[in-house]
Amino acid sequence: MTRFIIVRSWIGIFLMVASTGLALADGPAAGDIARLQWMRGRWVGESEGVRMEEHWIGPLGGALLGVHGDVKSGRLVSWEFFRIDVAQEGVFYYASPRSAAPTTFKLVKLGNRRAVFENKIHDFPQRILYWLDGKDVLHARIEGTRNGVSRSEEWAWTRRP
Repeated sequence: MTRFIIVRSWIGIFLMVASTGLALADGPAAGDIARLQWMRGRWVGESEGVRMEEHWIGPLGGALLGVHGDVKSGRLVSWEFFRIDVAQEGVFYYASPRSAAPTTFKLVKLGNRRAVFENKIHDFPQRILYWLDGKDVLHARIEGTRNGVSRSEEWAWTRRP
């Protein structure tokens, strides 16, 4: 009888673990956040007299946190806060330019050192892309249409300690 109870207990534990694994496999995976660790760090660039810095930390509690700032002539002219986090519907990039309420972009493609986020109903941009090239340069690109015209902007930053 004791052997039957032990076997039954192990079967119950196995079924509980297996069902939990299946549920995680169907939904977003926290592992997707871990696969974005290549974004971590301090990234610096300059374009047309504007010094840009982007910092990414984490994963912290299953999320990446970021901040971006642009400085021109010694003055902060633009800033943005970011978060990449797991929600029930998937992995999302939350962008808050100039401390505005966040706009969400869903992770639609995740490759080796490349991520694409989309929000097809947002005014502009509708896509945000990040990738890290072999020279340790982080690139970001926003794409979409505004007033029926296709637009894009792209940035590149090098890693700094």
